[in-house]
Amino acid sequence: MPLSIAIVGAGFSGAVVARELAEAGHVVEVFESRDHVAGNCHTRRHETGVMVHVYGPHIFHTQHEEVWNYVQRFGEFQPYRHRVRAMVGDQAYQMPMNLGLINAFFGTQMNSSEAEAFVNSRADASITNPQSFEEQGLRLVGRELYDAFFAGYTRKQWGVDPQELPASILARLPLRFTADDSYFNHPYQGIPLHGYTPIVEAILDHPNVTVHLSTRCSRAQLATYDHAFWSGPIDAYFDFEHGRLAYRTLDFQPEVVDGDFQGCPVVNYCDAEVPYTRITEHKHFAPWESHDQSVVYREFSRLCGEADTPYYPVRLVEEKAQLLEYVHLARAESGVTFLGRLGTYRYLDMDVTIHEALQTARVVQEAIAQGRAIPAFVVDPLG
Repeated sequence: MPLSIAIVGAGFSGAVVARELAEAGHVVEVFESRDHVAGNCHTRRHETGVMVHVYGPHIFHTQHEEVWNYVQRFGEFQPYRHRVRAMVGDQAYQMPMNLGLINAFFGTQMNSSEAEAFVNSRADASITNPQSFEEQGLRLVGRELYDAFFAGYTRKQWGVDPQELPASILARLPLRFTADDSYFNHPYQGIPLHGYTPIVEAILDHPNVTVHLSTRCSRAQLATYDHAFWSGPIDAYFDFEHGRLAYRTLDFQPEVVDGDFQGCPVVNYCDAEVPYTRITEHKHFAPWESHDQSVVYREFSRLCGEADTPYYPVRLVEEKAQLLEYVHLARAESGVTFLGRLGTYRYLDMDVTIHEALQTARVVQEAIAQGRAIPAFVVDPLG
Protein backbone atom coordinates (compact mmCIF):
# COMPACT_ATOMS: atom_id res chain seq x y z
CA MET A 1 0.00 0.00 0.00
CA PRO A 2 1.49 3.41 -0.98
CA LEU A 3 2.47 5.66 1.90
CA SER A 4 2.23 9.43 2.06
CA ILE A 5 5.77 10.75 2.51
CA ALA A 6 6.98 14.24 3.44
CA ILE A 7 10.57 15.28 2.87
CA VAL A 8 12.05 18.50 4.23
CA GLY A 9 14.91 19.75 2.08
CA ALA A 10 15.50 19.52 -1.69
CA GLY A 11 19.24 19.02 -1.70
CA PHE A 12 20.77 15.75 -2.84
CA SER A 13 19.70 13.89 0.32
CA GLY A 14 16.02 14.79 0.07
CA ALA A 15 15.89 14.51 -3.72
CA VAL A 16 17.41 11.03 -3.89
CA VAL A 17 15.16 9.62 -1.16
CA ALA A 18 12.15 11.26 -2.83
CA ARG A 19 12.99 9.69 -6.18
CA GLU A 20 13.64 6.22 -4.79
CA LEU A 21 10.41 6.13 -2.77
CA ALA A 22 8.41 7.61 -5.64
CA GLU A 23 9.69 4.90 -7.97
CA ALA A 24 8.58 2.37 -5.33
CA GLY A 25 5.03 3.73 -5.67
CA HIS A 26 4.79 6.06 -2.67
CA VAL A 27 3.38 9.60 -2.87
CA VAL A 28 6.02 12.14 -1.93
CA GLU A 29 5.87 15.86 -1.12
CA VAL A 30 9.13 17.78 -0.84
CA PHE A 31 9.29 21.06 1.11
CA GLU A 32 12.18 23.45 0.43
CA SER A 33 12.56 26.77 2.27
CA ARG A 34 14.67 28.32 -0.49
CA ASP A 35 13.39 29.33 -3.91
CA HIS A 36 15.49 26.67 -5.66
CA VAL A 37 16.45 23.03 -5.34
CA ALA A 38 19.96 21.55 -4.95
CA GLY A 39 20.77 23.15 -1.57
CA ASN A 40 24.31 24.49 -1.33
CA CYS A 41 25.14 22.76 -4.64
CA HIS A 42 22.89 25.24 -6.47
CA THR A 43 24.33 26.60 -9.72
CA ARG A 44 23.08 29.32 -12.07
CA ARG A 45 24.18 31.23 -15.13
CA HIS A 46 25.64 34.62 -14.35
CA GLU A 47 24.89 37.53 -16.72
CA THR A 48 28.44 37.06 -18.06
CA GLY A 49 27.44 33.56 -19.16
CA VAL A 50 29.67 31.93 -16.55
CA MET A 51 28.16 29.01 -14.61
CA VAL A 52 28.42 30.11 -11.00
CA HIS A 53 28.48 27.80 -7.97
CA VAL A 54 26.31 30.12 -5.90
CA TYR A 55 27.29 28.77 -2.47
CA GLY A 56 30.89 28.00 -3.30
CA PRO A 57 32.55 25.39 -5.53
CA HIS A 58 31.38 21.80 -5.64
CA ILE A 59 33.50 19.17 -7.36
CA PHE A 60 31.93 15.76 -7.87
CA HIS A 61 34.32 12.94 -6.99
CA THR A 62 33.59 9.47 -5.70
CA GLN A 63 34.92 5.97 -5.23
CA HIS A 64 31.39 4.54 -5.47
CA GLU A 65 30.58 3.29 -8.97
CA GLU A 66 26.90 3.04 -7.99
CA VAL A 67 26.83 6.75 -7.09
CA TRP A 68 28.64 7.74 -10.30
CA ASN A 69 26.19 5.74 -12.41
CA TYR A 70 23.26 7.17 -10.48
CA VAL A 71 24.05 10.85 -11.07
CA GLN A 72 24.75 10.22 -14.74
CA ARG A 73 21.19 8.97 -15.15
CA PHE A 74 20.02 12.53 -14.59
CA GLY A 75 22.52 14.65 -16.51
CA GLU A 76 25.72 14.70 -18.48
CA PHE A 77 29.01 15.09 -16.65
CA GLN A 78 32.20 16.45 -18.17
CA PRO A 79 35.63 15.15 -17.13
CA TYR A 80 37.27 17.49 -14.63
CA ARG A 81 40.38 17.30 -12.46
CA HIS A 82 40.43 19.83 -9.66
CA ARG A 83 43.61 21.82 -9.10
CA VAL A 84 44.32 24.25 -6.29
CA ARG A 85 47.12 26.71 -5.63
CA ALA A 86 48.17 28.10 -2.25
CA MET A 87 49.60 31.57 -1.67
CA VAL A 88 52.22 32.00 1.03
CA GLY A 89 53.47 35.58 0.94
CA ASP A 90 53.67 36.43 -2.75
CA GLN A 91 54.54 32.90 -3.87
CA ALA A 92 52.02 30.40 -5.32
CA TYR A 93 52.46 26.70 -4.61
CA GLN A 94 50.74 23.52 -5.79
CA MET A 95 48.20 21.96 -3.45
CA PRO A 96 47.69 19.44 -2.00
CA MET A 97 51.15 19.14 -0.54
CA ASN A 98 53.26 17.27 -3.08
CA LEU A 99 56.77 16.98 -4.52
CA GLY A 100 56.44 20.23 -6.45
CA LEU A 101 55.41 22.20 -3.36
CA ILE A 102 58.18 20.72 -1.22
CA ASN A 103 60.90 21.51 -3.75
CA ALA A 104 59.56 25.00 -4.45
CA PHE A 105 59.22 25.87 -0.75
CA PHE A 106 62.70 24.66 0.27
CA GLY A 107 64.44 25.61 -2.99
CA THR A 108 65.53 22.02 -3.65
CA GLN A 109 65.44 19.54 -6.53
CA MET A 110 64.76 16.33 -4.64
CA ASN A 111 63.28 13.19 -6.12
CA SER A 112 60.40 11.38 -4.45
CA SER A 113 62.40 9.25 -2.02
CA GLU A 114 64.70 12.14 -1.11
CA ALA A 115 61.71 14.42 -0.45
CA GLU A 116 60.02 11.82 1.72
CA ALA A 117 63.17 11.33 3.80
CA PHE A 118 63.62 15.10 4.04
CA VAL A 119 60.06 15.77 5.26
CA ASN A 120 60.29 12.86 7.70
CA SER A 121 63.44 14.43 9.14
CA ARG A 122 61.50 17.66 9.73
CA ALA A 123 58.45 15.92 11.24
CA ASP A 124 58.11 15.84 15.02
CA ALA A 125 58.52 12.13 15.74
CA SER A 126 58.09 12.75 19.49
CA ILE A 127 54.33 13.15 18.85
CA THR A 128 53.23 9.52 18.73
CA ASN A 129 49.50 9.96 19.23
CA PRO A 130 48.40 13.34 17.78
CA GLN A 131 45.32 14.71 19.53
CA SER A 132 44.96 18.14 17.93
CA PHE A 133 45.12 19.55 14.41
CA GLU A 134 48.43 21.22 15.26
CA GLU A 135 49.97 18.06 16.66
CA GLN A 136 48.88 16.14 13.57
CA GLY A 137 50.44 18.80 11.33
CA LEU A 138 53.73 18.85 13.20
CA ARG A 139 53.86 15.06 13.24
CA LEU A 140 53.09 14.89 9.51
CA VAL A 141 55.23 17.64 7.96
CA GLY A 142 57.12 19.52 10.68
CA ARG A 143 57.08 23.13 11.83
CA GLU A 144 58.08 24.97 8.62
CA LEU A 145 55.46 23.48 6.31
CA TYR A 146 52.80 23.46 9.02
CA ASP A 147 53.25 27.14 9.87
CA ALA A 148 53.34 28.21 6.24
CA PHE A 149 50.42 26.25 4.80
CA PHE A 150 48.13 25.15 7.63
CA ALA A 151 48.30 27.30 10.77
CA GLY A 152 47.01 30.64 9.45
CA TYR A 153 44.53 29.20 6.98
CA THR A 154 43.03 26.95 9.65
CA ARG A 155 42.59 29.81 12.13
CA LYS A 156 40.69 31.77 9.47
CA GLN A 157 38.58 28.81 8.37
CA TRP A 158 37.55 27.59 11.83
CA GLY A 159 37.91 30.71 13.97
CA VAL A 160 39.80 28.86 16.72
CA ASP A 161 43.39 27.99 17.50
CA PRO A 162 44.38 24.77 15.67
CA GLN A 163 45.27 23.28 19.05
CA GLU A 164 41.52 23.18 19.76
CA LEU A 165 40.64 21.26 16.60
CA PRO A 166 40.72 17.45 16.36
CA ALA A 167 43.59 15.77 14.55
CA SER A 168 41.11 14.03 12.24
CA ILE A 169 40.56 17.22 10.21
CA LEU A 170 44.16 17.28 8.99
CA ALA A 171 44.48 13.51 8.85
CA ARG A 172 42.14 13.54 5.82
CA LEU A 173 44.43 15.81 3.77
CA PRO A 174 46.87 14.09 1.40
CA LEU A 175 50.66 14.34 1.51
CA ARG A 176 52.27 13.14 -1.72
CA PHE A 177 55.86 12.66 -2.77
CA THR A 178 55.01 12.68 -6.47
CA ALA A 179 54.32 15.50 -8.94
CA ASP A 180 50.59 14.71 -8.98
CA ASP A 181 48.73 17.98 -8.29
CA SER A 182 45.19 16.66 -8.82
CA TYR A 183 43.34 17.58 -5.63
CA PHE A 184 41.26 14.38 -5.44
CA ASN A 185 42.30 10.81 -6.17
CA HIS A 186 38.90 9.14 -6.57
CA PRO A 187 38.40 7.12 -9.77
CA TYR A 188 35.25 8.99 -10.79
CA GLN A 189 35.44 12.78 -11.08
CA GLY A 190 33.54 15.39 -13.03
CA ILE A 191 31.26 18.42 -13.11
CA PRO A 192 27.77 18.51 -14.70
CA LEU A 193 27.75 20.06 -18.16
CA HIS A 194 24.78 22.29 -17.25
CA GLY A 195 25.41 22.62 -13.50
CA TYR A 196 24.08 20.79 -10.45
CA THR A 197 20.63 22.34 -10.22
CA PRO A 198 19.28 20.66 -13.39
CA ILE A 199 20.59 17.32 -12.05
CA VAL A 200 18.56 17.67 -8.84
CA GLU A 201 15.54 18.94 -10.79
CA ALA A 202 15.72 15.82 -12.95
CA ILE A 203 15.96 13.55 -9.88
CA LEU A 204 12.79 15.19 -8.52
CA ASP A 205 10.98 14.99 -11.87
CA HIS A 206 8.61 12.10 -11.17
CA PRO A 207 4.80 11.98 -11.25
CA ASN A 208 4.69 10.81 -7.62
CA VAL A 209 6.78 13.78 -6.41
CA THR A 210 5.45 17.27 -5.69
CA VAL A 211 7.96 19.99 -4.82
CA HIS A 212 7.02 23.06 -2.78
CA LEU A 213 9.65 25.82 -3.05
CA SER A 214 9.92 28.77 -0.65
CA THR A 215 7.87 26.68 1.78
CA ARG A 216 8.64 25.65 5.33
CA CYS A 217 7.03 22.58 6.85
CA SER A 218 6.38 22.47 10.58
CA ARG A 219 6.77 19.48 12.84
CA ALA A 220 2.99 19.45 13.29
CA GLN A 221 2.46 19.27 9.52
CA LEU A 222 4.87 16.36 9.22
CA ALA A 223 2.77 14.38 11.69
CA THR A 224 -0.05 14.26 9.12
CA TYR A 225 2.03 12.03 6.79
CA ASP A 226 2.69 8.32 7.13
CA HIS A 227 6.41 9.08 7.43
CA ALA A 228 8.69 12.09 7.16
CA PHE A 229 12.35 12.67 6.29
CA TRP A 230 14.18 15.65 7.73
CA SER A 231 17.35 16.87 6.00
CA GLY A 232 17.27 20.28 7.65
CA PRO A 233 19.19 21.11 10.84
CA ILE A 234 18.42 18.51 13.49
CA ASP A 235 18.36 21.16 16.23
CA ALA A 236 15.75 23.18 14.28
CA TYR A 237 13.41 20.18 14.18
CA PHE A 238 13.37 20.20 17.98
CA ASP A 239 13.03 24.01 18.16
CA PHE A 240 16.58 24.30 19.52
CA GLU A 241 15.57 22.65 22.79
CA HIS A 242 19.22 22.08 23.72
CA GLY A 243 20.55 25.22 22.05
CA ARG A 244 21.82 25.85 18.54
CA LEU A 245 24.50 23.62 17.14
CA ALA A 246 27.49 25.62 15.91
CA TYR A 247 28.39 25.92 12.24
CA ARG A 248 30.84 27.94 10.25
CA THR A 249 29.31 29.97 7.43
CA LEU A 250 30.83 31.71 4.41
CA ASP A 251 30.48 35.23 3.09
CA PHE A 252 31.25 35.77 -0.59
CA GLN A 253 32.57 38.96 -2.11
CA PRO A 254 31.89 38.61 -5.86
CA GLU A 255 33.67 40.51 -8.58
CA VAL A 256 33.42 40.51 -12.39
CA VAL A 257 36.69 41.02 -14.26
CA ASP A 258 37.67 41.05 -17.91
CA GLY A 259 39.70 38.15 -19.19
CA ASP A 260 41.28 35.74 -16.71
CA PHE A 261 41.88 36.59 -13.05
CA GLN A 262 44.08 33.85 -11.56
CA GLY A 263 44.37 31.09 -14.16
CA CYS A 264 42.98 28.29 -12.00
CA PRO A 265 39.75 27.46 -10.13
CA VAL A 266 40.90 27.98 -6.52
CA VAL A 267 43.72 29.81 -4.79
CA ASN A 268 44.02 29.40 -1.01
CA TYR A 269 45.51 32.30 0.97
CA CYS A 270 47.43 30.74 3.82
CA ASP A 271 48.71 33.87 5.56
CA ALA A 272 46.68 34.78 8.66
CA GLU A 273 46.80 38.52 7.86
CA VAL A 274 44.92 38.04 4.57
CA PRO A 275 41.26 38.28 5.66
CA TYR A 276 39.80 35.85 3.13
CA THR A 277 40.51 32.13 3.01
CA ARG A 278 40.49 31.68 -0.76
CA ILE A 279 39.51 33.10 -4.14
CA THR A 280 37.49 30.98 -6.54
CA GLU A 281 37.23 31.71 -10.26
CA HIS A 282 34.10 30.06 -11.55
CA LYS A 283 34.72 29.80 -15.26
CA HIS A 284 37.58 27.41 -14.52
CA PHE A 285 35.07 24.92 -13.10
CA ALA A 286 33.82 24.54 -16.68
CA PRO A 287 37.03 24.51 -18.77
CA TRP A 288 35.08 23.31 -21.81
CA GLU A 289 33.44 26.76 -22.00
CA SER A 290 34.94 30.06 -23.19
CA HIS A 291 34.05 33.47 -21.69
CA ASP A 292 35.43 36.96 -22.22
CA GLN A 293 34.72 37.89 -18.59
CA SER A 294 35.23 36.07 -15.35
CA VAL A 295 33.38 35.84 -12.03
CA VAL A 296 35.52 35.55 -8.91
CA TYR A 297 34.47 35.06 -5.28
CA ARG A 298 36.55 36.00 -2.26
CA GLU A 299 35.51 33.74 0.64
CA PHE A 300 35.39 34.82 4.26
CA SER A 301 34.66 32.30 7.02
CA ARG A 302 32.90 33.14 10.30
CA LEU A 303 30.62 31.66 12.94
CA CYS A 304 27.13 31.02 11.59
CA GLY A 305 24.33 33.25 12.91
CA GLU A 306 20.63 32.45 13.09
CA ALA A 307 19.88 33.94 9.65
CA ASP A 308 22.99 32.57 7.92
CA THR A 309 23.51 29.56 5.67
CA PRO A 310 25.26 26.76 7.62
CA TYR A 311 28.24 25.17 5.87
CA TYR A 312 30.63 23.33 8.18
CA PRO A 313 29.56 21.69 11.46
CA VAL A 314 32.02 22.62 14.19
CA ARG A 315 31.72 19.35 16.17
CA LEU A 316 34.06 20.24 19.02
CA VAL A 317 33.51 18.86 22.52
CA GLU A 318 30.59 21.14 23.41
CA GLU A 319 28.82 20.57 20.09
CA LYS A 320 29.23 16.79 20.32
CA ALA A 321 27.57 16.86 23.73
CA GLN A 322 24.69 18.89 22.27
CA LEU A 323 24.41 16.53 19.33
CA LEU A 324 24.12 13.58 21.68
CA GLU A 325 21.13 15.25 23.34
CA TYR A 326 19.44 15.75 19.96
CA VAL A 327 20.18 12.17 18.90
CA HIS A 328 18.44 10.94 22.05
CA LEU A 329 15.41 13.08 21.19
CA ALA A 330 15.39 11.87 17.59
CA ARG A 331 15.51 8.21 18.57
CA ALA A 332 12.56 8.75 20.91
CA GLU A 333 10.58 10.37 18.07
CA SER A 334 8.36 8.25 15.83
CA GLY A 335 7.51 8.77 12.19
CA VAL A 336 10.62 10.73 11.14
CA THR A 337 14.05 9.86 9.78
CA PHE A 338 16.98 12.28 9.89
CA LEU A 339 19.54 12.34 7.11
CA GLY A 340 22.07 14.43 5.24
CA ARG A 341 24.67 16.95 6.31
CA LEU A 342 22.33 19.05 8.47
CA GLY A 343 20.10 16.24 9.67
CA THR A 344 23.07 14.30 11.06
CA TYR A 345 25.39 17.28 11.80
CA ARG A 346 28.27 15.86 9.78
CA TYR A 347 30.34 17.34 6.97
CA LEU A 348 29.53 15.21 3.92
CA ASP A 349 30.76 15.39 0.35
CA MET A 350 28.09 15.15 -2.34
CA ASP A 351 28.88 11.56 -3.22
CA VAL A 352 28.62 10.43 0.40
CA THR A 353 25.31 12.27 0.71
CA ILE A 354 23.94 10.40 -2.31
CA HIS A 355 25.39 7.08 -1.15
CA GLU A 356 23.76 7.44 2.27
CA ALA A 357 20.46 8.59 0.74
CA LEU A 358 20.34 5.47 -1.45
CA GLN A 359 21.17 3.36 1.58
CA THR A 360 18.43 5.10 3.57
CA ALA A 361 15.86 4.49 0.84
CA ARG A 362 16.73 0.77 0.72
CA VAL A 363 16.49 0.37 4.50
CA VAL A 364 13.17 2.21 4.58
CA GLN A 365 11.65 0.12 1.79
CA GLU A 366 12.75 -3.09 3.54
CA ALA A 367 11.21 -1.86 6.80
CA ILE A 368 7.94 -1.02 5.04
CA ALA A 369 7.83 -4.40 3.27
CA GLN A 370 8.48 -6.28 6.51
CA GLY A 371 6.18 -4.15 8.65
CA ARG A 372 9.04 -2.96 10.87
CA ALA A 373 9.51 0.49 12.35
CA ILE A 374 11.53 2.88 10.21
CA PRO A 375 14.64 4.02 12.14
CA ALA A 376 15.37 7.63 13.07
CA PHE A 377 18.86 7.25 11.60
CA VAL A 378 20.12 4.81 9.00
CA VAL A 379 23.67 6.17 9.40
CA ASP A 380 24.78 6.84 12.97
CA PRO A 381 25.46 10.59 13.36
CA LEU A 382 27.77 9.89 16.28
CA GLY A 383 29.96 7.50 14.30
